[in-house]
Amino acid sequence: MVGIDETRTFKPLRLAILTVSDSRTRENDTSGDTLQSLAEEAGHSVVHRTILLDDRILISDQVVSWSADSEVDVILTTGGTGLTGRDVTPDAIRDVMEKEIEGFGELFRMISFKIIGTSTIQSRAMGALVRNTYVFALPGSTSACKDGWNGILKDQLDSRHRPCNFAELIPRLAE
Repeated sequence: MVGIDETRTFKPLRLAILTVSDSRTRENDTSGDTLQSLAEEAGHSVVHRTILLDDRILISDQVVSWSADSEVDVILTTGGTGLTGRDVTPDAIRDVMEKEIEGFGELFRMISFKIIGTSTIQSRAMGALVRNTYVFALPGSTSACKDGWNGILKDQLDSRHRPCNFAELIPRLAE
């Protein structure tokens, strides 16, 4: 069976959301708002949320700090995944990751291709493990955040999803 197995128990996860932007504020952070709403609607909790400038060291430091926090299971970033000189989120994550989840970026671009066509090639969305914490970097648009959540993360962060999911692996990530 592929999909949600209602006979299994849902286990809520604790998420941290990082918006990377030189122009967003808490008042206009629609992508961060979208990710928080989608996560909470799915039954998870958002334990941290902040906005940082497009700065490689600031981003890396925040990801490392949250990944060291035992109250954080998953870090979602939005913004800074493009190709301009200020887009450094994937680079910052790669600076501190232990493993890359290659399939996340590939699957995100496949989903995105169906919506925005070849423009998806400009996205460097990616997934990684940092200190046994999942980190997923999504583009800064609200639409891209919805695509990443609804197309991948909603199922993979749900412990009931079959045949497998990221949530059930959390206890074994430190092995």
